[in-house]
Amino acid sequence: MSNLSSTVPVKLVYKTLTPSRFERARVAVFLGSDEASRVVAREIADLIISGHKEGRKIVLGLATGSTPLSVYSELIRIHKEEGVSFSNVVTFNLDEYHPMKADDIHSYHHFMQVHLFDHVDIPASQIHIPSGSVSSAEVDKHCREYEAKIKEAGGIDLQLLGIGRTGHIGFNEPGSAARSRTRLVALDAITRSDAAASFGGEEHTPRFAITMGVRTILDAKRVLLLALGQHKASVVKAAIEDEPSPQVPASFLQEHDRAEFVLDHAASSELTRYRTPWLVGPLEEQGLTWDERMTRRAILWLSKKKSKAILKLTNEDYNENGLQDMLRVHGSAYDANLAGFYQMQHTITGWPGGRDPKKSRPGDAPVRPLKASSADIFPKRVVVFSPHPDDDVISMGGTLCRLVDHGHEVHVAYQVSGASAVNDEAVWRYLSFSKDVGLVSKQSEQTVKSLCSEFETTGQIKPSAEVWRWKGLIRRNEAAAAARICGVSSEHLHFLDLPFYDSGPVRNRKLEKQDTDIIQSLLKKIQPHLIFAAGDLDDPHGTHRLCLHALRNAIDQSKQDAWLKQSELWLYRGAWAEWAPDEIDMAVPLSPQEVMRRRSAIFKHATQKDQALFLGADQREFWQRAEDRGSKLAASYNGFGLAEYEAIEAFKRLSPEDFLTHIKL
Repeated sequence: MSNLSSTVPVKLVYKTLTPSRFERARVAVFLGSDEASRVVAREIADLIISGHKEGRKIVLGLATGSTPLSVYSELIRIHKEEGVSFSNVVTFNLDEYHPMKADDIHSYHHFMQVHLFDHVDIPASQIHIPSGSVSSAEVDKHCREYEAKIKEAGGIDLQLLGIGRTGHIGFNEPGSAARSRTRLVALDAITRSDAAASFGGEEHTPRFAITMGVRTILDAKRVLLLALGQHKASVVKAAIEDEPSPQVPASFLQEHDRAEFVLDHAASSELTRYRTPWLVGPLEEQGLTWDERMTRRAILWLSKKKSKAILKLTNEDYNENGLQDMLRVHGSAYDANLAGFYQMQHTITGWPGGRDPKKSRPGDAPVRPLKASSADIFPKRVVVFSPHPDDDVISMGGTLCRLVDHGHEVHVAYQVSGASAVNDEAVWRYLSFSKDVGLVSKQSEQTVKSLCSEFETTGQIKPSAEVWRWKGLIRRNEAAAAARICGVSSEHLHFLDLPFYDSGPVRNRKLEKQDTDIIQSLLKKIQPHLIFAAGDLDDPHGTHRLCLHALRNAIDQSKQDAWLKQSELWLYRGAWAEWAPDEIDMAVPLSPQEVMRRRSAIFKHATQKDQALFLGADQREFWQRAEDRGSKLAASYNGFGLAEYEAIEAFKRLSPEDFLTHIKL
């Protein structure tokens, strides 16, 4: 048992992992990201305290990016509220972009000052960060000197890491050797794409960085890799369960005796012990049961593995694939198959808001999976929360149209302006058009001419509050045009412009009370029967996460309101992923005509069509990804032996109580 796992208070631990045959590294899993970050910060603080007692300096290896921010916030709190001095700390940062001036707001020098060093008492002489200003001719010498300084300090006592979607640690991209030392590296395309929003586009994102090498990291006495969020789950699984490989540099941590992966539940969700726990051993020995969700997950897994429809699975299929216990529970493959088949069949509905009871006819299929208590309420008041101005039509455009067509009162709440995803060329086009047709006032004429000239000369427009506002208005009008395609009336469109989004650079954004109050006010005004919200947390820059957190806070503040007791909450996924079939509670099938209508709505977001940010390795446009996702899900249902559809949009149900209790952000 590692130090971290053995010292964590039991109440914070979601699951302390006893090593199984699947995990090749030590792992600690926490229910939420805050708990995981607090425990990492506490180990660092305890190490610093022990250094004071022993009269020695503590050498920390530090990381940047969004993952360690909550760790640094907690360390600052410990310093200020608990009086822990950091005067005995020596730091070495993992990396820095190259070329990059130290005072540039994009530099990791600036990041560390803003998020840690300006708030604690580490002497400046004890802070070390690779220089992005060193000339190309001097880079190799600088890297050797950096290694020498680490050695002179006595080596790193504790190295803090994050993990990139490519599996990189520091900027050790796929292909990095286990023996590598501090050096200049070319950045992977996915890494640059993930950073593009901070730099105003991929074309402005650095192509190189100086990074500690894999061997430099492995030389640390203790290594903690912190991974948070669903979008890290697949690479975390590869790093922990696959053979060590240069293609996933984080997997080399398996070779370190005191390295540990510290995960929140979302980041751990693809590990074998969570995704397919029956392969680890009997469920009861793991504190699990064959409940409905687990039964469905196992049957769908087996159906896919055997390429058989659910009702065609045999006793032999179950026995040969580690599911003997399920046969013991259900008695036979026939009975188990029926349980899984009916569960999936009952997710399908053409009436996501319920049917008008006055128009019901004998023989109509039951309206499921809505709660019985709300099934007969008609028409329903519906609120669709869309983090960005296009998430509604990308992720549930067909369902949105269906709800309107069925006569429900449908509102769409756009939580942020989406201004950061509008490039300067779009602003130039709109300004040029307005100028040419004489729509620019005399007071603004000179400003508009200047901005147009600036773009035509440099290809960029200098950021300002006014330009940011214009970008937000462009997105607002696109959203209104898309909603019109879906039939949502303009008076039912709510542009919330949550303040957190406009508060500064992406990685500095934090929720404030005002964000929650805005959402709560809307909920109180509408008192919806159905709430749809983006439940995926895969957005690489956290907007979806913060928007869902703001909704959670608003529901928490409304939990005593009578309307909430009749309300249902349905979560959809964003553009990056779909719910796994075993997690789906409502599947809305779409006709070819509805798919085309959704596509038309997505096309109204013209500034996002040609090139949207955060694409990663996926270069398809949003409408292509939405259609591919919907058709693949429909094909999955068909493969399970259910009906064949053109496309399906999927939702996961959470009661407001479960939302407050179990969703950890």
